[in-house]
Amino acid sequence: MIAKTKITKTQTTDLKVKLFRGLSDHSRMSILNALRSGPLTVNEIVEATGLSQSNVSNHLGCLRCCDLVFRQQQGRFVYYQLSDERIAKLLDLADELLADVALGVNKCNNYG
Repeated sequence: MIAKTKITKTQTTDLKVKLFRGLSDHSRMSILNALRSGPLTVNEIVEATGLSQSNVSNHLGCLRCCDLVFRQQQGRFVYYQLSDERIAKLLDLADELLADVALGVNKCNNYG
Protein backbone atom coordinates (compact mmCIF):
# COMPACT_ATOMS: atom_id res chain seq x y z
CA MET A 1 0.00 0.00 0.00
CA ILE A 2 1.32 3.46 -0.92
CA ALA A 3 1.34 5.94 1.92
CA LYS A 4 -0.48 9.17 1.19
CA THR A 5 1.44 12.38 1.78
CA LYS A 6 -0.01 14.37 4.65
CA ILE A 7 -0.88 17.91 3.64
CA THR A 8 -1.81 20.86 5.79
CA LYS A 9 -5.13 22.72 5.74
CA THR A 10 -3.39 25.63 4.02
CA GLN A 11 -2.02 23.33 1.33
CA THR A 12 -5.48 21.79 0.91
CA THR A 13 -7.01 25.25 0.51
CA ASP A 14 -4.32 26.22 -1.99
CA LEU A 15 -4.99 23.05 -3.99
CA LYS A 16 -8.74 23.71 -4.01
CA VAL A 17 -8.13 27.23 -5.28
CA LYS A 18 -5.88 25.84 -8.00
CA LEU A 19 -8.48 23.21 -8.95
CA PHE A 20 -11.30 25.74 -9.19
CA ARG A 21 -9.08 28.20 -11.06
CA GLY A 22 -8.44 25.44 -13.59
CA LEU A 23 -12.16 24.73 -13.83
CA SER A 24 -12.95 28.42 -14.28
CA ASP A 25 -11.63 28.49 -17.84
CA HIS A 26 -14.49 28.54 -20.36
CA SER A 27 -12.79 26.15 -22.78
CA ARG A 28 -11.85 23.62 -20.12
CA MET A 29 -15.34 23.74 -18.61
CA SER A 30 -16.86 23.18 -22.08
CA ILE A 31 -14.61 20.16 -22.59
CA LEU A 32 -15.42 18.70 -19.17
CA ASN A 33 -19.13 19.22 -19.78
CA ALA A 34 -18.86 17.43 -23.12
CA LEU A 35 -17.05 14.51 -21.48
CA ARG A 36 -19.81 14.08 -18.90
CA SER A 37 -21.69 12.03 -21.49
CA GLY A 38 -18.78 9.62 -21.92
CA PRO A 39 -15.54 9.16 -23.85
CA LEU A 40 -15.04 11.31 -26.95
CA THR A 41 -12.39 11.80 -29.61
CA VAL A 42 -10.85 15.23 -30.17
CA ASN A 43 -13.03 15.70 -33.26
CA GLU A 44 -16.15 14.84 -31.26
CA ILE A 45 -15.12 17.30 -28.54
CA VAL A 46 -14.55 19.99 -31.18
CA GLU A 47 -18.03 19.31 -32.58
CA ALA A 48 -19.67 19.28 -29.14
CA THR A 49 -17.98 22.46 -27.89
CA GLY A 50 -17.55 24.57 -31.01
CA LEU A 51 -13.91 25.15 -30.02
CA SER A 52 -11.06 24.88 -32.51
CA GLN A 53 -9.09 21.65 -32.72
CA SER A 54 -5.91 23.34 -31.51
CA ASN A 55 -7.75 24.92 -28.56
CA VAL A 56 -9.27 21.57 -27.56
CA SER A 57 -5.91 19.80 -27.86
CA ASN A 58 -4.18 22.46 -25.77
CA HIS A 59 -6.76 22.32 -22.99
CA LEU A 60 -6.92 18.52 -23.04
CA GLY A 61 -3.18 18.57 -22.38
CA CYS A 62 -3.75 20.78 -19.36
CA LEU A 63 -6.62 18.63 -18.10
CA ARG A 64 -4.51 15.48 -18.54
CA CYS A 65 -1.58 17.04 -16.72
CA CYS A 66 -3.88 17.78 -13.76
CA ASP A 67 -5.29 14.23 -13.86
CA LEU A 68 -8.83 15.42 -14.58
CA VAL A 69 -9.05 13.50 -17.86
CA PHE A 70 -7.20 10.59 -19.40
CA ARG A 71 -6.91 9.25 -22.88
CA GLN A 72 -7.24 5.73 -24.17
CA GLN A 73 -6.22 4.38 -27.55
CA GLN A 74 -8.88 2.24 -29.23
CA GLY A 75 -7.68 1.09 -32.61
CA ARG A 76 -6.77 4.17 -34.61
CA PHE A 77 -8.80 6.49 -32.38
CA VAL A 78 -7.86 8.17 -29.11
CA TYR A 79 -10.72 8.71 -26.69
CA TYR A 80 -10.68 11.16 -23.81
CA GLN A 81 -12.78 10.75 -20.70
CA LEU A 82 -13.13 12.09 -17.21
CA SER A 83 -10.58 10.45 -14.94
CA ASP A 84 -12.97 10.17 -12.01
CA GLU A 85 -16.77 9.98 -11.85
CA ARG A 86 -16.68 12.54 -9.02
CA ILE A 87 -15.76 15.22 -11.58
CA ALA A 88 -19.15 14.69 -13.25
CA LYS A 89 -20.78 14.72 -9.80
CA LEU A 90 -19.04 18.01 -8.99
CA LEU A 91 -20.36 19.50 -12.23
CA ASP A 92 -23.84 18.11 -11.46
CA LEU A 93 -23.71 19.73 -8.00
CA ALA A 94 -22.68 23.02 -9.62
CA ASP A 95 -25.72 22.77 -11.90
CA GLU A 96 -27.98 22.12 -8.92
CA LEU A 97 -26.51 25.01 -6.96
CA LEU A 98 -26.80 27.36 -9.93
CA ALA A 99 -30.49 26.51 -10.20
CA ASP A 100 -30.87 28.31 -6.87
CA VAL A 101 -28.23 31.05 -7.01
CA ALA A 102 -27.81 31.86 -10.72
CA LEU A 103 -29.39 35.33 -10.44
CA GLY A 104 -27.01 36.33 -7.67
CA VAL A 105 -23.99 34.90 -9.47
CA ASN A 106 -25.03 36.72 -12.64
CA LYS A 107 -25.34 40.05 -10.78
CA CYS A 108 -21.99 39.63 -9.01
CA ASN A 109 -19.51 42.27 -10.17
CA ASN A 110 -16.53 40.69 -8.39
CA TYR A 111 -16.13 37.91 -10.93
CA GLY A 112 -15.80 38.82 -14.59
